[in-house]
Amino acid sequence: MFKVDPGSNHPLHGIDATRQMERAATASLPPHTLMQRAGLVVARLALAMAPHARTVWIACGPGNNGGDGLEAAMHLRLWGKEAVVTWLGSPASVPDDAAQSYQRALQAGVTFANTPPQDYDLCIDALLGIGSARSPENRMAEWITQINSGSAPVLAVDVPSGLDAGTGHAPGLVVRAQLTLSLLTLKPGLFTASGRDAAGDVWLDTLDVTLDPDDPASTGPDAQLCGPPASAARPHASHKGSYGDVAVIGGAPGMTGAALLAASAALHGHAGRVFVGLLDGGAMAVDVQQPELMFRTLDSLDLKTLTVVCGCGGGDVIRHQLPRILSASPRAVIDADAINSIANDSQLKILLRARSARQWATVLTPHPLEAARLLGVTATQVQHNRLAAAGELAQRHGCTVVLKGSGTVIAAPGQIPAINPTGNARLATAGTGDVLAGMIGARLAAGTPAFQAACESVYRHGLAADQWSDSMPLTAGALCRTF
Repeated sequence: MFKVDPGSNHPLHGIDATRQMERAATASLPPHTLMQRAGLVVARLALAMAPHARTVWIACGPGNNGGDGLEAAMHLRLWGKEAVVTWLGSPASVPDDAAQSYQRALQAGVTFANTPPQDYDLCIDALLGIGSARSPENRMAEWITQINSGSAPVLAVDVPSGLDAGTGHAPGLVVRAQLTLSLLTLKPGLFTASGRDAAGDVWLDTLDVTLDPDDPASTGPDAQLCGPPASAARPHASHKGSYGDVAVIGGAPGMTGAALLAASAALHGHAGRVFVGLLDGGAMAVDVQQPELMFRTLDSLDLKTLTVVCGCGGGDVIRHQLPRILSASPRAVIDADAINSIANDSQLKILLRARSARQWATVLTPHPLEAARLLGVTATQVQHNRLAAAGELAQRHGCTVVLKGSGTVIAAPGQIPAINPTGNARLATAGTGDVLAGMIGARLAAGTPAFQAACESVYRHGLAADQWSDSMPLTAGALCRTF
């Protein structure tokens, strides 16, 4: 058992893959073994989480997740805790494993009650497992409401009840846990959409199950967590030309700040040179705060030699520049208004797709609403399954996609999708997306492959927010100077 931290890369298995691994493990073990192991590790983590707890409320559902809770209750009772179980199942209707755990809990002296205890020091949520995507109702909904309104810490078994383990979508009420103990595998839904808020700190116990990757019963991951980028010192025998040139094209009248933020991020992201082509008519010739930025007219930029970051503050004006950018630049980061322009123009979509046939590097960086416009759906539909939405965008347009939001998803054709574990709500401020676009541009210009450049930039972008001092407000201008 270990705590999952953002400093490590971990495979993520969805519901079907986890079920397949569970079936294979069950077939090779004596009956009831997995549930016994699960209940024991849940009880151990509960004891470590609240060692001085006297009364523990275990809220159990009618399936095997509830069985894990019953098994944990037995151990806690044997260890001297007052274990109070509220159970939505019955011995005659639950799966065989859960029925056995019920008998074991009964024999250990666990208290069974129809209503939650008035006072308790710890709550274990074992209501719904990975097989349910329904919205909790009736007594289950009442118990979840009580769990969330109580002051006692909450440990969720496998996933917080009400959360879709594969997508992170919560169709209704969802338990808000301080800790979630994921069993057998890590689930993608714990790290994206509503998952990060619901799960709290995530722990993993594989239940001593190891599968041979060559075994037909084993299955590959549905996604992976981004790990930290490898640190690499610049060789002494290098120069600015060794790290590529970035051109930021954006900044329509009244929106030049977005383009300047992207350019500053590319500069601080170690691009060799950064050019700025503003769409405001050329009123700005120098940025006295950052004289390293080189302002150029749009016609003077040789896009064939440049990595282009476009769309930041581009307004509708960027639409007129996109045919040239898509047709000429071998490396491009397409953000914000450039994405909206492509979503509304079938010819631009054709040009975007054609880049893949030329093996040019393209990174799209939409937020959920921009992704929805590209897909012709609603932002709510995108958020219901962020992994699927990012994957569909990547396949449809033949490029790397960075679907921003809580648990940013990075997808590309032929790659296992990645979910970023870093970042927090401090990034919910104007301009931080422009900073990310500039960071990715700098990595592309240095020759990093598109998917890797996106993963590394998103990770570092979020990590900077995680390490931000509580005494200082996070602004995009300050953020881009931290890289």
